Amino acid sequence: MSLVEVRWHGRGGQGAVTASEIVAIAAISEGKYAQAFPSFGVERRGAPVEAYTRISDSPIYVRSKIYTPDIMVVLDPTLLEPRLAQGLKEGGTVIVNTEKSPEEVKKILNREDAKVATVDATKIALETLKRPIVNTAILGAFVKVTGLVSLDSVLEAVKSKVPPRTVEANIEAVKRAYEEVIVP
Repeated sequence: MSLVEVRWHGRGGQGAVTASEIVAIAAISEGKYAQAFPSFGVERRGAPVEAYTRISDSPIYVRSKIYTPDIMVVLDPTLLEPRLAQGLKEGGTVIVNTEKSPEEVKKILNREDAKVATVDATKIALETLKRPIVNTAILGAFVKVTGLVSLDSVLEAVKSKVPPRTVEANIEAVKRAYEEVIVP
């Protein structure tokens, strides 16, 4: 595997930063190199947030934001607009928390070349966690769509990052999204 770059888009409080960290932890546990870091302005719940993850089989020396991601993950469907997909590599992958179909998302992003997968992570989070924190649900979709890290590695990383009282509900959210993601 060469360097794979993932850009996460969400809003403060949805867990985009934690999701990016969980993927990096899972990759490292599998013997890969990884880095994860956030980018946000004023810290407040609901403000747009970006997070980044890089995964590689060799050391990663780049330390900048990710401008041309291979994969884009969107935790908040209200962020969907053509500008969001700027920089996405030709034929890149987009994973979106939405009730919309992959075809509808392609049209919104104006990226017919993209491989789009959708999952209703909000519904899953509300049913499992009783809160609209969608990061662990979107992780299940990420694992299924990308194959970059294993489901088992992500589940172990979730255990290390979420509060102990919510571990089982978060694991259920990951597993449900893994099964329910729509991958055309």
